[in-house]
Amino acid sequence: MPVTPYDVQIILLTFEVAALAVVSVLPFALVAGWALSKRFRGRFLLNALVNLPLALPPVVTGWLLIVLCGAQGPVGSWLQARFGLALTFSTPGAALACAAMVYPLMVHAIRAGFEAANRDLLAAACSLGAGPMDQFFALTLPLAGPGIVLAIVTGFTASLGEFGAVITFAANVPGQTQTLPLAIYAALQTQDGATEAARLSLCAAALALLGWLITGFLGHRLGRPIRPQVRN
Repeated sequence: MPVTPYDVQIILLTFEVAALAVVSVLPFALVAGWALSKRFRGRFLLNALVNLPLALPPVVTGWLLIVLCGAQGPVGSWLQARFGLALTFSTPGAALACAAMVYPLMVHAIRAGFEAANRDLLAAACSLGAGPMDQFFALTLPLAGPGIVLAIVTGFTASLGEFGAVITFAANVPGQTQTLPLAIYAALQTQDGATEAARLSLCAAALALLGWLITGFLGHRLGRPIRPQVRN
């Protein structure tokens, strides 16, 4: 069952969407992960908001993105008028849908990285006169590096398999938003698409297995195994 150029195109688009999702959401995940590693009033509420995409069906998350970022939504209409950027039915829109779904997973991994940072080193740096910004960039961020790397791999792996939010918000447009899961779904809707669906499913399974192996390895190195969880 050889891989065809069409399969390669879909896989490359899936990689592009996953990479855009991780890059776009990483700064926000860093801020939230760092904040949740601290104790402050309102942390419970922030944690609940961060985890909301995991509690909602992906289709609902996609619908909320339509309300906010669709052509008639406040964010979508502003982006269209200011930058000429339409998120629906586009590759950036598919990436946004994936980003919304993997955001909680990335925050959890980054939070674990910050919480695993050596507090004695931070205390020593403080006693030597290091300011908050110096401590963060010179010590805290490097010490949390394994958690950040784990978050990137987890987010990328989970984005490869995202379906519900992507098809709801960005639709299933070949060459634009049709990632591996959507291509498998489209193949299954045709009369003779079983072979194509099987071939694409094998590709998806191989990528998922590789992602799980890398994520598990990094999770054990961090000391807190974290596995990607995707609900479709």
